Amino acid sequence: MCRYGMYGPYKQVYACFTCRKVSKQTSKYELTEEEWNKIKHSCPQCGEGMKEMGHDFKAPKQTDVKQWKKVEILYQHGFAYHSCGCDGPGYRPAELHQVNEFLEKNKRFKSEGEKLLDRLTIRM
Repeated sequence: MCRYGMYGPYKQVYACFTCRKVSKQTSKYELTEEEWNKIKHSCPQCGEGMKEMGHDFKAPKQTDVKQWKKVEILYQHGFAYHSCGCDGPGYRPAELHQVNEFLEKNKRFKSEGEKLLDRLTIRM
């Protein structure tokens, strides 16, 4: 059985890319939907919204700016660290300079806005 399903609710892992900090917060499975919707997952230092990274996220050192930038770029392209706990989230590039190649090989579905931008760019 999957690790995260077997041992009850794990706390959610959130990251602030501005402050380069991580915090674990209450799992949505421990609360009612109404209680969960009231929670603001804000950074305790800067107050900005934190991003849910997945249970398998291992934060870089706060001083490692390149690794935090890599994680932020991956997150912006839909690559967080979610899994069931069995196999992990899959391959992620180890270094910032590997991100562009990784994103090219692992393109996600394009949003309607991205499709429109592609059509407009082709016509120009």
